[in-house]
Amino acid sequence: MEIKKLDAIFNPRSIAIIGASRDEKSVGHAILRNLTVGCVFKCKYCRPFKGRIYPINPNADEILGVKCYAKLGDVADEIDLAVIAVPAKIVPAIMKECAKKKVKAAIIISAGFAELGREGKKLQDAVVKISKAAKIPLVGPNCLGIIRPSASMNASFAPSTPPQGNIAFISQSGALADSIIDWAIEESYGFSTVISYGNHAGLDVHDFMEWLGNDNETKSIALYIEGIDDGRKFMEIAKKVSRIKPVVVLKAGKTQTGKNAVSSHTGSLAGSYEVYEAVFRQSGLVIADTVEELFDIAKALAEQQPCRENAVAIVTNGGGCGVLCADKCTEFGVNVVELKQSTINKLDKSGKMHPAYSRRNPLDIIGDALPERYEAAINILLAEDYIRGLIVIQTLQAMTDSIEDAKIVIEANKKFPSKPIVCTYMGGRFSKESIELLKEHKIPDYNDLSKSAKAMQALVLRGEYLKKIDKNKS
Repeated sequence: MEIKKLDAIFNPRSIAIIGASRDEKSVGHAILRNLTVGCVFKCKYCRPFKGRIYPINPNADEILGVKCYAKLGDVADEIDLAVIAVPAKIVPAIMKECAKKKVKAAIIISAGFAELGREGKKLQDAVVKISKAAKIPLVGPNCLGIIRPSASMNASFAPSTPPQGNIAFISQSGALADSIIDWAIEESYGFSTVISYGNHAGLDVHDFMEWLGNDNETKSIALYIEGIDDGRKFMEIAKKVSRIKPVVVLKAGKTQTGKNAVSSHTGSLAGSYEVYEAVFRQSGLVIADTVEELFDIAKALAEQQPCRENAVAIVTNGGGCGVLCADKCTEFGVNVVELKQSTINKLDKSGKMHPAYSRRNPLDIIGDALPERYEAAINILLAEDYIRGLIVIQTLQAMTDSIEDAKIVIEANKKFPSKPIVCTYMGGRFSKESIELLKEHKIPDYNDLSKSAKAMQALVLRGEYLKKIDKNKS
């Protein structure tokens, strides 16, 4: 498959919806609404598709104000992308129409294929045979569809549209993607692309990774995988893409119970988790253990530079929080580097430190720290060559100025762009505005110290991986 052909999926100029319906509770209606309005459940991120839309329904003249066509062949225009949401048994006939019309790509939303067993697999094979003969890139079947916020395209039956961002999410589970979209709207977590690929009968995860590797909108890629059919091809592409941009993976089916569930969900073989784990590591992928961790890590890798040496400092105005963070860093293999005497001398001479400050890493600058103390500590530490990354912790005291502290972190990130910073601004109501400010300026903030430590671990691993690649080149 020529990867350039996938442009028709992610940046189409025209889309036909085969199975567009007037029934507001149907999948075909939801897809058409998502394209014409941008979403079913309204939010500020909904945008109508800017290209041409062609609903296909032999029993309707128009739906949602858009003219309907009885069959695909009645559309005079070229069709870049066909989105198919009809009963599985008639999908082969629809694919033949797509081939005759020379449709450039297709998404089969319909379920009822390999996930149902042998007979379903036969039906799926028939569809694939048609798409291959016609050289039509195929997404699905049994999937949610594709969402591309930067192209104002929601070609799916997801409930809504997430914010535009620079993280791509490739998911074998459509339902998981649905819930992530709802969460992303609440958390202002932006996506370049959301891909649900279901039974991966045509295009597989490695095809999407390869296309996203060259996508300017995407800075990091998050994967949810249940099974991989072509392990050799996956490794080849994963190694190639992970050299360009970071890839984080969450693999389902670790246990026998999970493996059985995977088989009935998408018809995939979950395989040995240990083998997958080895493949991911050899391919330069970062492994996540939970859904939350998948997106926490993807955010850090998209927004911050890799940590080029495993040498990290922690600044905190809460001693206990510093200890907890140091514990987690050590558990995750992040080196909380010992401060040199010369650094301590600079901190002493700054005239900003409390007499009782810790004089060690974690650098506890004491609970009454005002912004100028944070500023001195952060800038002195980041200016040191032997410190390559920083975790900033803020606890909320009566005298704490969260907004000013956030501005100091933002300025430090600009001043030392090669050194990653992650934050834990602990609190709720009175810390919210400063946390939003950090988010706006692409500084990852996590509500738990272990998450910050985990994010820094991913940045360290990414740095080590890139160094290894550079070393092999020389």
